Amino acid sequence: MKSNAALQPEPAPVAACTVSRDVQNFDLLIEDMEAELGESWGDLGFTDAVAFLDQPDSNALEFIAIAMDEKDESDIAMIADLINLARSRKVKVLLIAQDVGPVVLHQLLNLGADGFLPYPLPEGALHEAVERLRAPEPQPPVAISAGDTPVTTSSGQHDGAILAVHGLAGGVGATTFAVNLAWEIATKDKKVNPKVCLLDLDFQMGSTSTYLDLPRKEVIYELLSDTSSMDNDSFKTALQPYGDKIHVLTAPADMLPLDLVGPDDITTLIHFARQNFDVIVIDMPKTLVAWSETVLSAAHIYFALMELDMRSAQNALRFVRLLKSEDLPYERLRFALNRSPRFTDLQGKARVKRMAESLDIDIELLLPDGQRQVTQACDHGLPLAQSAPKNPLRKEIAKLAASLHEMITSEAAIG
Repeated sequence: MKSNAALQPEPAPVAACTVSRDVQNFDLLIEDMEAELGESWGDLGFTDAVAFLDQPDSNALEFIAIAMDEKDESDIAMIADLINLARSRKVKVLLIAQDVGPVVLHQLLNLGADGFLPYPLPEGALHEAVERLRAPEPQPPVAISAGDTPVTTSSGQHDGAILAVHGLAGGVGATTFAVNLAWEIATKDKKVNPKVCLLDLDFQMGSTSTYLDLPRKEVIYELLSDTSSMDNDSFKTALQPYGDKIHVLTAPADMLPLDLVGPDDITTLIHFARQNFDVIVIDMPKTLVAWSETVLSAAHIYFALMELDMRSAQNALRFVRLLKSEDLPYERLRFALNRSPRFTDLQGKARVKRMAESLDIDIELLLPDGQRQVTQACDHGLPLAQSAPKNPLRKEIAKLAASLHEMITSEAAIG
């Protein structure tokens, strides 16, 4: 006769664990874990989790979900050790944070956490995160080296042109230029409009959301902090349409460090943007960071905006020296002078010529002063074409967009 113990089913192996100071503080997480994993999950404190990972019972673990709030920021070193231990055991790590500062999250994600979710959890967010954790590792896009022609391994229908915009000093109108250039390219041809994407990579002071009256979505931080799991769906989810003409990736809701992402992250972001759009306009931060070279190398044209003043001249000189000393693709720069002198201002035009000669650069684009109408359009969240179509700045940007549109469509036809 067999014993009753032999008839008992084997307990299901633990596939995941929540790790927290007190899981009762995250009651919605408990419900979502039960819905996703049934009984094949457990809950541990931080100290117990370290001990459990050293036991054979942890071999079946797929991931741990570290739930933390602002009270746990003082224990950042212990949480960091836990993440390192989990990664060494090939156990994936999902961060679930409530009221935790972005700097702390940035540090933990840099240690190797595989994903991040805000608490309270959005509906279906845990399921989507678990699916991403279980998905096979994506093949990285082909790296773009300095000086090479940008390429993509995309199997999509697009191979977008990259137009980057960089202000060489504060207040020179770089974001205004980027927003209106994207709009003008997208609306230039009433019959065949290219698909245009506007990426705001100024994670601290980005204003494209203000200039187009768009909300800053929380999902943008999740996308940027975990680019290894980025796919077409997650990339498109982070975008917002404006006027059914352009799609915009705004700056994140919180002011984040510019080194939140690295060159590989930006390469991945550009890869998916090129895969899904014909033209990508990138609004760059004024500060040079580790991934600035990545954008410069990927860009077909890199607009450097300046004004007719000493600060712009000095910054332009330093910028050019840096690019040449590092043997970066300087030839992709196109200098644009905003608030340039009027046609009848002969003295002003002479100053422009002297500036270009002293800096040994070509100022190829002269943008007139749009004056008060530009400020009003930005405050109202409208492109100049909608708020002040006869504005001289709008007209000049429209001319540039027409030439770029012709160049892009001709290259597409040849390709």
